[in-house]
Amino acid sequence: MLAVPIVFILLGILIKYGKMYSLIAGYNTMTKQEKEKYDVEGIANLMNNVMFGMAFIVITGLVEAYWTSNSDYEFYALGLALILGIPYLLIKSNSKTYKNR
Repeated sequence: MLAVPIVFILLGILIKYGKMYSLIAGYNTMTKQEKEKYDVEGIANLMNNVMFGMAFIVITGLVEAYWTSNSDYEFYALGLALILGIPYLLIKSNSKTYKNR
């Protein structure tokens, strides 16, 4: 289960610092004119922060599961991270905040 937060952290780092914008869904299929309409660095920063937040929630669940000897907390934390992180990422990245004028 420790692999999940590691993957979240790696994705965040690769997208923001590795400039692997092709990992952003739909970005690599856009035309050059469509790509110019978006602040891709802002979206990459958002994705980095959300991925780190999701990793933090999962790691917190892992620690809680270890302390209480109840492995259910691992899955609750993963579910919470996905339920909070994915909609927030989708709503925020598609907002007017990241569209160039």
